[in-house]
Amino acid sequence: MVMQEKHPFHVVDVFAEAPYQGNQLAVVLHADDLGSDTMQQIALEMNYAETTFVNSERPSDGSYAARVFTPAQELPFAGHPTLGTAWIIRRYLEADAPQTIILKLGVGTVPVIFRDPGNGQAVPWFTAPPVEFGPEIQREDIAGALNLSPDDIDAAAPVQELSVGVSVICAPLVSMDALRSAQLNLEAFAPLQGRGLPPFVYLFCKETLDARNDLCARFFFDALGVREDPATGSATACLGAYLVKHRYLASTELSLRVEQGKMVNRPSLLMLQTRETNGVVDVHVGGNVIETMQGELT
Repeated sequence: MVMQEKHPFHVVDVFAEAPYQGNQLAVVLHADDLGSDTMQQIALEMNYAETTFVNSERPSDGSYAARVFTPAQELPFAGHPTLGTAWIIRRYLEADAPQTIILKLGVGTVPVIFRDPGNGQAVPWFTAPPVEFGPEIQREDIAGALNLSPDDIDAAAPVQELSVGVSVICAPLVSMDALRSAQLNLEAFAPLQGRGLPPFVYLFCKETLDARNDLCARFFFDALGVREDPATGSATACLGAYLVKHRYLASTELSLRVEQGKMVNRPSLLMLQTRETNGVVDVHVGGNVIETMQGELT
């Protein structure tokens, strides 16, 4: 495969408090001439959870067209790629570091706002697309596929499928011990997949490894085999809507620190904010971005 144009790429760690933490992302710029098959091959070569591709020209509506690929497939939306891509665009394609970068993704336009928490480091936050609620799942039906017993799953709120362009199954667990024990078994999950449920499972509990945080989470997904994600912005967005709908934390206005990734040696911190107005829940997810590498495709 010979490239006709230069394609610089940047690797960033998203939801990272220090380099080599958080979730890795490769962002390829000037991707107008790359076809879908080539993008998929590059994403497999990078082998991160996701790789994004940004067109070189800015459309007249002020948004940047971007595409998101896992090593196995294209996604209409994903959280840490949204933040990392916006961060790279702001740094390398915009001269005046605007407060807002708008991405045009498969789910439509997604704004990313950069906020200064007071330390001079602008932190990107995305506004989540509307979250759709799918079917609830009996604890007994899914526990075995997660290496858990039904009693490990908190009965205070349902196990439920949610979608924000991509679907996840959200399950509250009763303890850190249950969270540590969890694993996704694709063979045992097969009956649920036969019912149309996705092998993308987001588990969380109220116990945390760091006392400064509010929730601890893990995310398992099938991408050429079971993988565990260090930080999952799309699932965290679904979590925000889930917590509000089921009043799991007894409030509709939340500001939470969600830890993830420590069990795969990639500590991550995701910031989650929600507010309900007239029955509509606004969800915002933010986190630090740190660049670690850059280069050029050949």
